[in-house]
Amino acid sequence: MEYRYKPSDRVCSQEMIIELDGDIIKKVTIVGGCAGNTVGVSNLIQGMKIDEAIQRIKGIPCGFRGTSCPDQLAIALEEAKKEIEN
Repeated sequence: MEYRYKPSDRVCSQEMIIELDGDIIKKVTIVGGCAGNTVGVSNLIQGMKIDEAIQRIKGIPCGFRGTSCPDQLAIALEEAKKEIEN
């Protein structure tokens, strides 16, 4: 399953494309943002179960923004999980 998410305008990334195989994250592509960070986070959660990834990256702030690209990715994963369950 492919899930696309438009992050909050409070972060640098513009789109997150998540490829899932059941509850396993196969691939994440983040368009925009700080390449080193977004590619790093994407590679780190590849092969991980959705719930574990959410637990690890949800709530991470970026400066004063109150959110971050990893936090937005956790939100995207939560939404994708809801789609899978329905």
